[in-house]
Amino acid sequence: MRVTRPRMAVLRAVYAHPHADTDTVIRAVREALPEVSHQAVYDSLHALTAAHLVRRIQPSGSVARYESRVGDNHHHVVCRSCGDIADVDCAVGAAPCLTASEHHGYAIDEAEVIYWGTCPGCAETSRSHP
Repeated sequence: MRVTRPRMAVLRAVYAHPHADTDTVIRAVREALPEVSHQAVYDSLHALTAAHLVRRIQPSGSVARYESRVGDNHHHVVCRSCGDIADVDCAVGAAPCLTASEHHGYAIDEAEVIYWGTCPGCAETSRSHP
């Protein structure tokens, strides 16, 4: 993969803004490179994802998000109220979810588990404003 200014700016933006959507990445990239186009950011995200330098996640009902944590098989928790996303490590071992009870002939290399709930901030707001 060629190293370009837009790709480096996109990579820095994803590292600076965990679980960022595309609009957040574009805004962050344009702070460093005001002339960069939307398409250049989309192309960079695609290339960086294909190279396994960033990971694309898309919880149900949400836009695509990008994260820099790619070296493990972790999961996510999503707040039903505000949409905040946090990383959740596997409960036991490095990647126990990759051992499926039935693989149907697939070579499994990733498992995606998404937990849903209410983040501490929204829970506190809900308690203080019943």
